[in-house]
Amino acid sequence: MSHTKVTERPQRWPAFTSPIRSTALTARVGSLVGICFLVCLGTGLLSHYQYRPWSWLPEPASPVWLYRFTQGVHVATGMATIPLVLVKLWSVYPNLFRWPPMRSVKHALERLSIFVLVSTALIQLTTGFLNALNWYPWPWDFVSVHRFLGYVVVGLILLHVGVKLPHIVYGWQAKLPEADVLTEIPWSENPNAHSNACDVPPPATTALSRRGVLVAAGAGIGTVVLTSVGQTVTPLEPLGLLAIRQWTKGPQGVPVNKTAAQAAVVELAQSADWRLQVAGLQAYSLTLDDLEELPQVEADFPITCVEGWSAGAHWQGIPLLEVVRRAGGDASSRVRVVSLEPDGLYSTSVVEGPQVTAALLAVHLNGERLDVDHGYPLRLIAPNRAGVLNTKWLGRVEVN
Repeated sequence: MSHTKVTERPQRWPAFTSPIRSTALTARVGSLVGICFLVCLGTGLLSHYQYRPWSWLPEPASPVWLYRFTQGVHVATGMATIPLVLVKLWSVYPNLFRWPPMRSVKHALERLSIFVLVSTALIQLTTGFLNALNWYPWPWDFVSVHRFLGYVVVGLILLHVGVKLPHIVYGWQAKLPEADVLTEIPWSENPNAHSNACDVPPPATTALSRRGVLVAAGAGIGTVVLTSVGQTVTPLEPLGLLAIRQWTKGPQGVPVNKTAAQAAVVELAQSADWRLQVAGLQAYSLTLDDLEELPQVEADFPITCVEGWSAGAHWQGIPLLEVVRRAGGDASSRVRVVSLEPDGLYSTSVVEGPQVTAALLAVHLNGERLDVDHGYPLRLIAPNRAGVLNTKWLGRVEVN
């Protein structure tokens, strides 16, 4: 078998001799990274489907907690992936300094693909974290870019797994304390180099062991998840040191992403001339007094935001289906609700399928008249639905 001739390494070229890094360690951490990205892609696509469902497969209305669960998993997994990726990069970054840097065209293309993978993954995780903070210091549409980058990252991970599959198989088969130590020449250039690797223990060291690295990484990641997931798992809310939102910190016991002042609707929402305009075969309008006279029902629906926080809430209002029927529609109608907000990305939303029957036009939250920041005088609330699609400050309902 022929091998590429290795030229002499420059005198000042970095050298790494730590016995902690190994193929076994990298394989285990890398596998977890891959699993986390796959979970994020799956739950992220479920979230994206909320915005553009197929007409023949509308979002279900039950279980009411489904979106709360999937989006909570999405954000919690994304948060956990950040330190996990850093550990993975720490375990392999000495490979950047192997000599010579480029051994062949194939090797150069492999390194280029890894560079694109790492760069894209870091961008995806960073922008996802900033989205959770509700901060967008970039000019592009986050939702679209985040989704397409997800495809790119997972595609590159699958490519990377295909290229490194022999390494991964060896890494999982080798015992963690006894697996090979990273050396100056990558084993892919000599596939037989590992034949007796497990017979040779790593050099003695007083540093953290390989198992210690995994334990420390697991403890750190567990701490990140535990102190952030309280924004979704209510009993853990007191531990929410890293939680972006907490249900106890918001009017009427529910957090708010956008206030009425930020939406520029305070005067419109509190105007004595407010009317709900209902368009359909039988168009009509409703005043606040009219709403109070209509039959109202109560329901417990969580409100869940794409940023990952959620809160259970008790709602009271008019069934959307009642308003739809008065306009000449029925449970099969496609309903479009329009906010008073003059310029908002989600100032309109569409309700169809099972959610038409389940949704409320809410006037009360947790036993109190809606706070203006929660959508006074009227808001949509439906189960298993992204928070931004539960349109606030309603001014119009269109029944088709």
